[in-house]
This record gives sequence, C-alpha cells and structure tokens, in this order.
Amino acid sequence: MKAGAAQLIVLHHLAFYGPMADAARPLMPSIIDWLDHNGRIAVQAFLVISGFLVAKSLSPAGLPGIGNPLGTIWRRYIKLAPPFIVAMFLAIGASALARTWMVHDSISAPPNLSQLAAHVLLLQSVLGYESLSAGAWYVAIDFQLYALITGLLWLGGRVAGNRPTTWLMPLLVTLGVSISLLYFNRDADFDVWAPYFFGSYGLGILAWWASDPRRPFPATFALLLLLIVPTVLALGLDFRIRIAVAAVVAGVLFLFGRTRLSTYANSGWSVINYLGKISYSIFLVHFPVCLVVNAAFTRFVPDDAYLQGAGVVWAWAASVAAGAVFFHWVETPLGRFLSGLAKPAAARPFAAKPVRVRS
Repeated sequence: MKAGAAQLIVLHHLAFYGPMADAARPLMPSIIDWLDHNGRIAVQAFLVISGFLVAKSLSPAGLPGIGNPLGTIWRRYIKLAPPFIVAMFLAIGASALARTWMVHDSISAPPNLSQLAAHVLLLQSVLGYESLSAGAWYVAIDFQLYALITGLLWLGGRVAGNRPTTWLMPLLVTLGVSISLLYFNRDADFDVWAPYFFGSYGLGILAWWASDPRRPFPATFALLLLLIVPTVLALGLDFRIRIAVAAVVAGVLFLFGRTRLSTYANSGWSVINYLGKISYSIFLVHFPVCLVVNAAFTRFVPDDAYLQGAGVVWAWAASVAAGAVFFHWVETPLGRFLSGLAKPAAARPFAAKPVRVRS
C-alpha cells in the first residue's frame, strides 16, 4: 500500500501542477482528471499506515505509559527532518533552474531565512509560510501526529499509575478519532494541525491493536467496534471519500495481521516491498524532479500531446529512480549517522505480567 500510494502521489502532482499533463490531457482526459482531483486521497494510506506502525513501535499491546516522551519525539524528528531538509534544498535548486526555463505557478519564490527556519522546525504551514515543495505539509503533520500519540501514551501512563489498565489507550484513541472525524476533519481551517488528521491516523493505531492474532476474540471484537462505530457515524453525518478510504486501508491492515494473508503477500513481492521501503524518499524528492522535467519539456520540447505525455511518463520514472538514489545516499546514511543522537526511549507498559505481542 505504501508503494502504490507513493506512485499515486507522484502522478497526482504531475497531473495537478502540469504543464506537461495539461498538454497531454487530450490523450487521456479521464485518467488525468481523476489523478488531478482524486489522486491526493492516496495520502490517507500513509496516514493510516503511519498510525499502524507507531502503535507497533510505541505500544504494541495497547498499554499506556512511555518512559521518555521528549526523547521519543526527538527520535522521530531525527528520522523525519534531516532528509526532509536536504529535499527542501533540492527543491530550492530545482525552482531556481525551472525559473530560467518557464514561468509557472508551481515554481516557488526564493525563500528567506525565516521561511527556511520554519521548514527546519516543520512549522511552515502553522506559521503561514508557503511550502517549498509539494507534500512538505505531510511531513510536518506526521511529526505532529507522532508527538500527539506520544503525549497521549504519557498521559495514559500518568493516569494508570502501576495498574494494568488495558483499555485506557484504546478508549483514549477512540475518543480522539471521534472528535477528529466528527468535528476537526469537517473544517478545512484545521488542516495544518494534527487533530484534523487524527481520525485516519487513529484508525491505523486501532487496526494494529485489533490485528494481533494472539488477542482473544472478544477483545478483538470490542476493538473492531471502537474502530467501526465512530467511522460509520462520521460518514453518516458527513460522507468524505478520504475517510472511507482510510477505513478500508485500516480494514485491510487488520485482515493481514489477523490472518495468514501476510505470509502469502510477502512471498515473491521483492519489487513492491522495495518500492514501499523507499516510499518516503520518493515522496520527498519527486516534486523537484517533476518540476525540472516539466520546465525542460516546456522550454525544449514541442507542445505536442504525445511528446508531452512521454514527458509525464519520463518524470514519473525519474522520480522513482531519484527516490532510490536519495534513499541509499541520503536518507539511510543520515539515519545511521544521526541515530547516535537519539538513544532509544522504550515505551513503558503498565502490566502486572509480560504481554506477548508480535515481533
């Protein structure tokens, strides 16, 4: 799902920002229009999967408590921000190059120091600065969501004390999902803050807790109700395709964890697994690549639908290749180098005896 979502985001931005896709639209108008208007919904897969994996990392058994919340949040920043900052400088360079070849709304103005600082702190949208690259908002939101769930786990630990409170976190997350889906997510003015997206993120968290095959069926059924009920209420009150997609993704994740489907899915899928592995790098660098290719085709290639359509395909392939290079030469080395700055801060579960969970 990560692999597919990353490809859809690349194609969405190619269709949305043009101008190659605008010239190629007569060849495949329905496909380009769909990517333009609906391709962005793929980001819901990233939100749900991110919640699913954060539950696995911070609270695999759904228990409250975390030992060092600030250290945990710092670890997340170290993981997300350094490659993001490198990608922003690539975007600045791409905009400068594209500016010499074309005039287009997708080209950002040269940033000032305060705009750069806001991006480094992942606060560009909150502080009202224009993003230097498409998708930059998501990195900031992912960091906010991680900080929010870390804070909830810490708060749950303070409330629980040393008691084995197994249902506190599922109830807190369900409350957060309900508030998000029924209020914040219905008002676009909140879309620079984590509560707007916590509905999808929380569905991923609940999907992890429900998908543990070692969990007794009654507990699994109760967790599924916590996942389903607020989603159905929210969609009944105000149907949003993005929330419906998030619910489907959460359901698929639950099924793959609860059954043996994951065993079959992992066999012979090396290319798909690799594309999923490098999806964050593709997400970070695709826009600078697409911007430069768009500018080059606008400046040097005739305005022919077939040639411009070939440019769209070329930009897509170049984005994937650039993502692979970025993953191996930037994201992975930076992660290894900076990992020593953030010692693991393990979650501190409050349980009377050990709880066996999936590895």
